[in-house]
Amino acid sequence: MADHYDVLGVDKSATTDEIKKAYRRLARELHPDVNPSPEASERFKDVTHAYDVLSDPQQRERYDLGPQAGFGGGGGAAGFGDIFDAFFGGGGGGQRQGPRSRRERGQDALLRLEVDLEEIVFGTTRDIEVDTAVLCETCNGSCCAPGTSPQTCDICHGSGQIQRTVRSLLGNVMTSSPCGTCRGYGTVIPNPCPTCQGQGRVRARRTIPVDIPAGVDTGIRLQLPGQGEVGQAGGPNGDLYLEVKVRHHDIYSRDGDDLLATLEVQMADAILGTETTLQTLDGEVEVELKAGTQSADVITIRDRGITKLRGTGRGDLKIGVQVVTPTKLSHKERELIEKFASGRRSAAPELSQFQQGLFGKLRDRFLHL
Repeated sequence: MADHYDVLGVDKSATTDEIKKAYRRLARELHPDVNPSPEASERFKDVTHAYDVLSDPQQRERYDLGPQAGFGGGGGAAGFGDIFDAFFGGGGGGQRQGPRSRRERGQDALLRLEVDLEEIVFGTTRDIEVDTAVLCETCNGSCCAPGTSPQTCDICHGSGQIQRTVRSLLGNVMTSSPCGTCRGYGTVIPNPCPTCQGQGRVRARRTIPVDIPAGVDTGIRLQLPGQGEVGQAGGPNGDLYLEVKVRHHDIYSRDGDDLLATLEVQMADAILGTETTLQTLDGEVEVELKAGTQSADVITIRDRGITKLRGTGRGDLKIGVQVVTPTKLSHKERELIEKFASGRRSAAPELSQFQQGLFGKLRDRFLHL
């Protein structure tokens, strides 16, 4: 890389005003609005960069001394922070760390995914849209404008570190810190990509197919490795986590791998018994009600519940019976009921021990949904 003083055409002893005058003279000659040639454009960039370094007293001092030279010599005592840094990982003993990579792993993302109860009986596939960071197609993660590349930092000369020597009670101590010009990367990007502004990634919406396994429940998180946002400078993708929430169903509720429902039965059907066809989540099923069916009886239909998340097989469908007592009777219906009652010697209503049957548990569950 050309010497900055040579680029501006000044001596190393030039004053700040002399450097400024040299830059203005060259800028009037090489500015793209005045001289559109590619050679002038490249030289104008070098001139501008040289001026940025030499017009800043601190950067100029570092440039003149070089990355290995000491900054001290003034006889002042070093701060305790510098001394401890030197002995505990701050770069003491002349060791220096290499430049850090621009490529970083992308962040993980967490989204909530709502699914219907029907979808988790057997599992399903869903396409979801996410707004996330994706690889910049213009620079392909290089962060540079097409046709350009990063340049070695002329302050730290690619090391990513600036070393300085300080005097302390313990003698001369060399410390190291990230280069402020390149931020520790060891390179600078004079021509950032115009699409991603030198980040190597852009925000975009993309569609991701998701396999939702059977048996998942609210609160379970599904991990999709590598489906999170892409890292800076084209770094590896993070992971995407989907937190499942199962929507409430108007008829069915869940108890582990079992499905629960209530079947309302007319009093006559409960007394005499009947057969009926029910529409379940995965098709029709024939149900037989025996004569004398009581409220809180439970009908269990094997293997009609939810497919187990771990293991094999399915849970059961458990149907709690609720006998419906009519509240409005016609005159003829009332006569028939009275005739039926008079022909039976029914015991008078009396108290008995409270029983919390399975149907009561089902009912309580429904009330708290």
